[in-house]
Amino acid sequence: MIKIQDVTKTFDGQTALDHVTLSIRKGSIYGLVGTNGSGKTTLLKHVTGVWKQDSGEILLEDGPIFDNESAKSRIGYIPDDLFFFGSYTLKDSARYYRGLYPSWNEARYAELVKLFGLPEKQKIARFSKGMQKQAMFILVMSSMPEYLILDEPIDGLDPIVRKHVWKVIVDDVASREMTVLVSSHNLREMEGICDTIGILDHGKVIIERDLDELKSDIHKVQIAITDPKMRDYSDLNVLHSESRGTVDLLIIRQPREEVETILKAKNPVLFDLLPLSLEEIFIYELGGEHDVESLLF
Repeated sequence: MIKIQDVTKTFDGQTALDHVTLSIRKGSIYGLVGTNGSGKTTLLKHVTGVWKQDSGEILLEDGPIFDNESAKSRIGYIPDDLFFFGSYTLKDSARYYRGLYPSWNEARYAELVKLFGLPEKQKIARFSKGMQKQAMFILVMSSMPEYLILDEPIDGLDPIVRKHVWKVIVDDVASREMTVLVSSHNLREMEGICDTIGILDHGKVIIERDLDELKSDIHKVQIAITDPKMRDYSDLNVLHSESRGTVDLLIIRQPREEVETILKAKNPVLFDLLPLSLEEIFIYELGGEHDVESLLF
């Protein structure tokens, strides 16, 4: 388990992380989302021990991560800004990683090189950005990390490669309870693999919930009621509403059963109730009313 407790970080007087508290369960996939500049990458660099927080604590199974070689040897990190030694080939890099990580798995390395089809003897500096990301993924996953930290892991990858990446990750979570913390702008793919979602905004956590629970309690409703007296929704937790003629479009945060019971009692002639996608929830929480309207209609 990774525990992030009341973490604050400032740079040149600007607060990048503002009393952040998160908990990443062992054997889970935790999705960290937020707008550009919300603090996601800053937080990941603290979790991997690259930077030290000004206050608060970050623990890996009750021990600090910063300045802790034992903890760091159990963590695999794929940053958005990749770094490789200029003259190294993939084979050279594998030799380097083999010396760093005691859990290095040579059979896994050979398997992943074959899966992604990368040339082992070509300098990585000559790879495309997508190939470099695949190379980093091969190296990190061959070190058999107990904790995997990913910053935009599929950015720039084609659909087939993305499928391979997620399959390898999900298989390792299932087979050996690897714990994953991933930051990505691809919310549709995050929705398909994450157990828990944390939303950051201006360095603060505004939501942290299990994905299924998050989606089960917020709904998009389209309803038409002929009796004007029944078009009163004060008995519901309506977060946003729009009306076009006799049709009302609502975003409601409330258990589905309650919403259905209350609205069906109003004898609607049209009634559709759907959970919001993660992308829609994200836009609703951070995007403003104009973006919400575009989703409703």
